[in-house]
Amino acid sequence: MSAIRVLVLEDSLIIAMEAEDILRLAGVENIDIVGSVEQARAAIAAETYDFALLDVNLGEGMSFGFARHLLDLGIPFGFVSGYSDTGDFPPDLQHIPLLVKPFDETAMCQFLLRLFPAAA
Repeated sequence: MSAIRVLVLEDSLIIAMEAEDILRLAGVENIDIVGSVEQARAAIAAETYDFALLDVNLGEGMSFGFARHLLDLGIPFGFVSGYSDTGDFPPDLQHIPLLVKPFDETAMCQFLLRLFPAAA
């Protein structure tokens, strides 16, 4: 997994840094952290990402619009949320893998396998 590049959209710096540490433990070396949808849009315009982790609730709003943008671009992603139920998500996004906060290395690895079944 070392050559892949991950975008983490998370408005809490502490959680973003925790996610970065766990991704590194899972073997991911290229991780970019952004705190807003605007920064995330700029990042994907400038770089190529293998996948993204999106915090659902960004304080300023939800990440669902950006999630649809990633779908349009064909960039795999998963949601990260303190809520364990995707039933309140828009119907077109309820199938997206969800990593529930707080998470650990085991939960992250299981989540990555859901994003990339071929890697198992």
